[in-house]
Formats: sequence, C-alpha cells, structure tokens
Amino acid sequence: MATPSSRDAVDDIVEAWERERPQLDFSPLKILSRVTRLARQLERTRRASFGVAGLETWEFDVLAALRRAGAPHELSPKALLEQTGVSSGTMTNRIDGMVRRGLVERRGDPNDGRGVLVSMTADGRARVDAAIADLVAAEARLLSGLSTADQERLAALLRRLALDMG
Repeated sequence: MATPSSRDAVDDIVEAWERERPQLDFSPLKILSRVTRLARQLERTRRASFGVAGLETWEFDVLAALRRAGAPHELSPKALLEQTGVSSGTMTNRIDGMVRRGLVERRGDPNDGRGVLVSMTADGRARVDAAIADLVAAEARLLSGLSTADQERLAALLRRLALDMG
C-alpha cells in the first residue's frame, strides 16, 4: 500500500473501485492507468519539444525517420509510411505539406525510373535535430526521479509488456 506522501490519483481511483466492487481484481488498473496518465504527460512534453523547433508531431515523425536513415537522409514514401504507421494517402498529404514548408524535397529515385525519394532539406534537418535534443533533455527530466538501474529495469519490463501485447 502506498504511504500517504506517495499516493497518486490512481491509488484513489483503485481504492474507490475496490470499495464499490470488492469482488473484482483491480491490480491491472494500478499499472495501466498509470501508463495511460504517463502517456498523456509524455504527449504534452513531446508536443512542447517539437513546438520549440516549429514542428507538428507528425512532421517530427517523418523527419525523424529520414534523420535516422543516415546520409543522405532520404527514403521512399513507402518506407516512410511503414515507419510512421500511416496510410499511403495520409503520407502523400504529409509529404505535400512538408514540401510546401521547405522541410523535405521529392526527387526521382536513380535506381527506379518511376520511384520517388523524399529527402530532408537543411531546414528540416536543423528542426529535427533541435526537436530531438529538446525532447531527450525533457524526457531525462521526467525520469530524473528514477535511478539508472530503475530506468533500465522499467525499460526491460515495458519492452516485455509491449512484446507480450504485440
């Protein structure tokens, strides 16, 4: 049981449910409700970090995929949609908008006469680099209450949970 100084809203919610429905096991809520609340906080943190660089979350996702691809920082639209998990039509619209903003360029694929490659512009690279630097610093602050060992344990447990759910 959590001490009064270490209680959070989930403790109160679970306690209330246990009082109202004592025949049910609310232990999953103790974990997954916290994961949900943490995800909301993380989403706010990410939006703020991307905003520092003048990017929307989806723009960061595309630019990050291009940046992680390594030099020359270009991928096919199909590779981008596979990495970002969006539909073909959505990816086309995203690329169009990013071309208009000067974040990416389209060019013909020299290995496929009909293919297209999407490359990051210098502005796109500068923005994604600024966003990721801000993001890792912000996320480190969020995790600063946990020791390195606790962070590694938590990462391993979350990986296992994600794989089991996956």
